[in-house]
Amino acid sequence: MSLSITLVSHALCPYVQRIAIALSEKGVAHERVTVDLANKPGWFLALSPLGRTPVLRVGEAALFESAAILEFLEETQPHPLYPADPVERARHRAWIGFASECLNDIAGFYTVPDSGTLERKAAALHARFRVMEGQLGPGPWFAGEQFSLVDAVFAPVFRYFDTFDRIGDFGVFDGLPGMAEWRRTLAGRPSVRNAVVAEYPGRLADFLRRKDSALSRMMEPSCLTLRQSA
Repeated sequence: MSLSITLVSHALCPYVQRIAIALSEKGVAHERVTVDLANKPGWFLALSPLGRTPVLRVGEAALFESAAILEFLEETQPHPLYPADPVERARHRAWIGFASECLNDIAGFYTVPDSGTLERKAAALHARFRVMEGQLGPGPWFAGEQFSLVDAVFAPVFRYFDTFDRIGDFGVFDGLPGMAEWRRTLAGRPSVRNAVVAEYPGRLADFLRRKDSALSRMMEPSCLTLRQSA
């Protein structure tokens, strides 16, 4: 008998989205439970030593940290999302780590207190994406015709910019046609669309607005627009 699988998630967590996309691409039946990280229930803290999402419950076991969960899914579930060649597989793992660094940069971008630092953070993101642009092949996916885990982990990176673009023009994708096209193609993938709930844009906007940051102060004239588009 196969073990039941439950994805314990938070509504805005990009690392949860990675796992949701991988589960969908692999056709893995699972349940999804969402927790409030501002009011963590005791049962969740018992499963997650770091108090973070995602957690994947597999039968009675609890797996934490998205990289470990992705590796588990690759080892145990059908429809591999890593290339078969060991060198290419290692290269993909490295670019998955690069995506995590992009997420760290994004967190820095939406929390900085002043506009000058915000511009520098946007430039740093542009520099990251320029490096990635040089790695893209003919598409439509990172590895060509085959959707991979690199695609799965960059989709949540790009999703932030659906909201950022409504706030202002930060030039992050300027002169990067490959990245812009990859972003558009990923946005249309069913597994990517379904990795978040319909209310995600509004929830992200509210989250950003509460940060008392340079970005949140730019949002004031567009709050209504953001809410209506959610």
